[in-house]
Amino acid sequence: MPGTAPLVEFFQLVPNERPPRKADRAVGGTIPTRALRYCEALTSASGFGWYVFLPMNFKVLWDGHDMLWTYEGVDEWLPLSGAAQYPDFSDRFDRHAPAHVKGFSPTFLSRSIQPGGLQVWTGCVAKTAPGWNLLVRGVANLSKSLSYETLEGIIETDHWFGPLFDNIRILKTDVPIAFSKDVPFLQVQPVRKEVYDEKFLQNFVVRDLDELDAENWEQFHQTVVAPNIAAERKRGQYAVAARKRQPVPAA
Repeated sequence: MPGTAPLVEFFQLVPNERPPRKADRAVGGTIPTRALRYCEALTSASGFGWYVFLPMNFKVLWDGHDMLWTYEGVDEWLPLSGAAQYPDFSDRFDRHAPAHVKGFSPTFLSRSIQPGGLQVWTGCVAKTAPGWNLLVRGVANLSKSLSYETLEGIIETDHWFGPLFDNIRILKTDVPIAFSKDVPFLQVQPVRKEVYDEKFLQNFVVRDLDELDAENWEQFHQTVVAPNIAAERKRGQYAVAARKRQPVPAA
């Protein structure tokens, strides 16, 4: 709506030719056409949130103890014993930062005390509207690397104004692991703080089969039975129904 503050603001501190963008229901064309047309559950999850890209290509190598990294334009492996900056970023940061912030540019890569643990900064800072936070995770429904896993976390970005990073765990040793700037590194999704509050999450029940009442059985019939006994079953009924229930955007 005109005049409404944005739900999330991304501040691209490190220059990036691929700034954050709305997540794609087709995941860049990797979702099969059949699923894109009929599987609303899958496409809704795929399109929920925003993609965040890395500003550059780089590689990491871990032998189980020592960790090395390299990037485009560098012909050697560099030791990563603690933390590393984006190339030339600290000077750029200090040229823009006020005096009391100079010297505190965020680090790009930071080793964890956990074996194979690595924190990767996207070059962004995110700020969300009051009461909204960001669930930070790997890209939904995109094939994952077998060499590392992306951990998930919720950052309270409505008041924590810091680097938008994520932690990964390297799974393979003695193998160079490539990270590409051309593929989304993260998918961040807006969540209200109250929905992951412990009191909210404790509000659930588990029922047995003999506890289904007449209304439950009728709903099951409409969802499962009726489409299967119809003379001509229409595909994508869930997708059609879900799209009809979506609120109409305000003018």
